[in-house]
Amino acid sequence: MKRKVTLKQIAKELDVSISTVSKALRNSKEISEDTREKVQAFAKLYNYKPNNIALSLKNKKTKTIGIIIPEIVHHFFSKVIRGIELVANKRGYNVIVGLSNESFNKEVINMEMLANGSIDGFILSISKETLLQQDYHHFYETINQGMPIVMFDRVVNDVRCDKVIVDDLKGSKKAVNKLIENGCKNIAIITTKDYVSVGKLRTQGYLEALEDHKIQPKSELILKIVEELDAEDHLEDLEAEIECLIKNNPEIDGVFAVNELYALTAMKVAKKLKRKIPADIQVIGFTDGVLSKHATPSLTTVSQHAQQMGEKAAELLIDNLEHEEEEEHYKTVVIETELIERESTK
Repeated sequence: MKRKVTLKQIAKELDVSISTVSKALRNSKEISEDTREKVQAFAKLYNYKPNNIALSLKNKKTKTIGIIIPEIVHHFFSKVIRGIELVANKRGYNVIVGLSNESFNKEVINMEMLANGSIDGFILSISKETLLQQDYHHFYETINQGMPIVMFDRVVNDVRCDKVIVDDLKGSKKAVNKLIENGCKNIAIITTKDYVSVGKLRTQGYLEALEDHKIQPKSELILKIVEELDAEDHLEDLEAEIECLIKNNPEIDGVFAVNELYALTAMKVAKKLKRKIPADIQVIGFTDGVLSKHATPSLTTVSQHAQQMGEKAAELLIDNLEHEEEEEHYKTVVIETELIERESTK
């Protein structure tokens, strides 16, 4: 099977502009018949299949950025959007937010709808369903049509674009190291299934921290939550799973949870089981949201600096839009995490 090519590569091979290639592929009468035939023959030879994503945008700047996020009611994503808006507005851009609701189909529909004349580029965090299916065709098509993408938080190495991430592994190691330093001997982790990249890295950090302290990981202390239990109408099921974990392993004296929801649910369950926090069981979460500060007791957590992440993502995208280069250079910017200590640890 022949490799797929991009608009940019076709333009370079035939020594014409990207705009000429785009118009020739749409059979525009603005382009000579000879050039149209050459472009179309080359595209056919290299299995180029244009879709409606971004075809009209290369020469029509909208000064608008599309943001695709998995969920809206989430402190982390709202802070990222705030960071994007701060930089975008300062540089004369507006933002449009699309919601995937963790759905692959909604993510694709959102991107097609926004890319069809509405925006100049995307900043996005990948839905869980897309990560599970490992189907990234909509990202490839968008980039191949000349529209830049910046991924943040949940990213995939397979897609060549700018990325902004936190050091999930290092952040989780900080958290687990803190629990060990505070005297915890039996530390449980409440995490996601491995196809969610951030959960996988945070689980890896947990395992490495135990190994560094010569503590043997126990499979019964690793709880991997299925995606459905994150939904509002399944919170009772999530609580039941965490209750089973703590009831079946009464020796647990520390819990590291890979997100705020899991951490707060663990504290709720611990209190229900008459376990004092932090005297009997210490808890650390990931993502420093509003609820972490106002929980009782307040939650020790790893801050991802979400606003800074949004600001950096916006800078990368706008720089790309305003300083187009022939050579493709992609950056992965790593934002350092910070452990914020509160009442749920000693």
